[in-house]
Amino acid sequence: MINYIIRRLIAVPLLLIGVTILIFLMLMALTPVERTALYVRDVPRNDRVLEGIIKKYGLDDPWYKQYWRWLFGTTITTTEDGVTTVENIGGILRGDFGYSRTASQPVGELLARRFPASLELALYAVIPVIAGGIFLGVVGAVKHNKPLDHIVRIFGIVGWSFPDFVFGLLLLMAFYAGTGWFPPGRISDWANQIVTSPAFHNYTKLISIDALLNLRFDIFFDSLRHMVLPVISLAYLWWALTLRVTRSSMLETLRQDYITTARAKGLAERTVINKHALPNALMPVVTLGGNTVVGLLSGVVIIETVFNYPGMGAAAARAASQLDVITVLSFVLFNGLILVLANVVVDVLYAYIDPRVRLD
Repeated sequence: MINYIIRRLIAVPLLLIGVTILIFLMLMALTPVERTALYVRDVPRNDRVLEGIIKKYGLDDPWYKQYWRWLFGTTITTTEDGVTTVENIGGILRGDFGYSRTASQPVGELLARRFPASLELALYAVIPVIAGGIFLGVVGAVKHNKPLDHIVRIFGIVGWSFPDFVFGLLLLMAFYAGTGWFPPGRISDWANQIVTSPAFHNYTKLISIDALLNLRFDIFFDSLRHMVLPVISLAYLWWALTLRVTRSSMLETLRQDYITTARAKGLAERTVINKHALPNALMPVVTLGGNTVVGLLSGVVIIETVFNYPGMGAAAARAASQLDVITVLSFVLFNGLILVLANVVVDVLYAYIDPRVRLD
């Protein structure tokens, strides 16, 4: 098991390097003037000044030199009027992703400010995806070709084929425009004034968790009220996929010889399902888990826009609408890094569930 984990961890740096090279090649498709946003906040219109900036930051150097500078950063020493200035620039490994024109702040600060909101949304969405998807998938397989199975299949097909933004708009019309129960946004104005005050301690930047830690149950329930509709919209698609994968895997497992043997021994059906069939049927679901995490984080682009939720997705959508390429590619890079790390975790979990994988 340890050797298997070590082999997977050794592959992580290579995968991360591949992701960074791919994103950087996309950056190289931009002109040197457009790439100045990686190092300066305001791009000057004067051609002479622009040429000086391009030379200063080496934006006309070979791509591998620019990649090294973009990855690790560099130090530039300039002397003007007898004054020597030392400037540390670039380096995504140091959290410098460039400057966001749409947010008017460095991309690293934008990610740090917006990521907790998206993470909180995704964490709450994982609960119905995992619990509901697996449970209904198992129920559908056990009740194969019975009325309950047909109902589960219909829900799965509709959920997988129904656009999430349309589903979100329908929920808004039904539960906000019609009743006002679940408003858009992250929290109410009165709660936001408390959360941003010095008296409120932001331990995790996740408002619902921090509200509990601050013993502010009113803010906790207010944040949950705002998350109900986006969580349902975000989870519905992946819940339907998890349901379908679980049901198919469970049906195949129930046809195996060892399940027939377990039943022939007189074991209770509950024991056959829970102790013999379910652990083996969950292997494809675990593999799907890594993509589910990344899919939930990626899916917030549309859901956060629909529900006016101030997370990473809403910032990425705004940057894309205003052609802020530096910000958009930084979000792509961030999601790529999460995908690599999530797949490593899934590989380790898969080996833990199925010991045969460790011997490959």
